[in-house]
Amino acid sequence: MLTSPYVMAVLALVVGYLFGSIPFGMILTKIAGTQDLRSVGSGNIGATNVLRTGRKGLAAATLLGDMLKGTVAVIIAGHFGGPNAAMLAALGAFLGHLFPVWLGFKGGKGVATYIGVLLGLFWPGAIAFCLIWLVVAWWTRYSSGAALVASALTPALLLLDGHRDLAALFLILSALLWIMHRGNIARLRAGTEGKIGQKG
Repeated sequence: MLTSPYVMAVLALVVGYLFGSIPFGMILTKIAGTQDLRSVGSGNIGATNVLRTGRKGLAAATLLGDMLKGTVAVIIAGHFGGPNAAMLAALGAFLGHLFPVWLGFKGGKGVATYIGVLLGLFWPGAIAFCLIWLVVAWWTRYSSGAALVASALTPALLLLDGHRDLAALFLILSALLWIMHRGNIARLRAGTEGKIGQKG
């Protein structure tokens, strides 16, 4: 039965994954006629790598698309299945972005989609994430470092605000985000990570 909570849980996870696996970076750069995004820079499909094509507008559109696909998945699942379905859709969307089936399970690093699902589940948390990112990025000029700090603090902030289930979910998402940024972490430790605005 479609009303079964188990069926709804599976549907939420699958729908979330399908939304999350939409490779906006690949789609937008292909439409714009740029070279294959996977042959640029890190080969990543996210907005940061799109920016390496020199197309700031495309990078901004990719960032927005990667955010909103998570938000939309959460809202749809929440509307039809309630809070638990929304959280499962968030997990699915995040996994879809990291491991899209259409691209051989090689996707982005997840920051934009992390913000997007957080926006759909608890918008003050998304604002807090962005504020932390801005402060750390301004102070250190490391975009990746700012994302790592913001994602590390988000579960704690959610827990302190009484959202235990969301805190548990975002602890998992943050762990995955850190794993996907392991190369950045190594460069940060070595002092070779590129800074915001740095040339070359």
